[in-house]
Amino acid sequence: MTITGTIVQIVSAFWIVSEILLARLKHSGTASAGLDRFSLRILWTTIILSVSGGVTLGVQGTGYVRAADSVAPWIGLSLILIGLGIRWTAILTLRRYFTVNVSIHTDHEVVTSGIYRFVRHPAYSGSVLSFLGLGMTFSSWLSTLVIFVPILGAFLYRIGVEEQALMMHLGKEYAQYSKSTRRLIPGIY
Repeated sequence: MTITGTIVQIVSAFWIVSEILLARLKHSGTASAGLDRFSLRILWTTIILSVSGGVTLGVQGTGYVRAADSVAPWIGLSLILIGLGIRWTAILTLRRYFTVNVSIHTDHEVVTSGIYRFVRHPAYSGSVLSFLGLGMTFSSWLSTLVIFVPILGAFLYRIGVEEQALMMHLGKEYAQYSKSTRRLIPGIY
């Protein structure tokens, strides 16, 4: 195993454990269950299936790009770490408003400070970036595609669900915020 592979395994273990802890500690309960519209379940199912398939393809060398082998794993690892940094910055900025399922607190406010000045869903931006990086660590275009595309689709569904709930409960304030920021990529989308 290469040094990159070892580092990716260590970082991935931290990533998995942190997401499991978040799922346990930051679930809002059943009070807002209707708002989520199964988006958390869809997201987790997609992640498990896509990552399993993508890692299997990557380990087997399917779709391997020899020309990218010296640089793609390092770029992928960098994207994982940058993505995790963005995700955790977003979570820590939201503090008590952050939950793993779509929910609205009774005193919920629109957060527009910190990283939320640039995009409305930076935690998702970070996650998507990390999954792109994970695919790239295998130097396999097919592994990257199998991991990234379905997970991006699941996050886009979740964003739609979340924005609908925020618009319904926060109204004009969220509508104004939406006009001044993009969803995932500053200035683009």
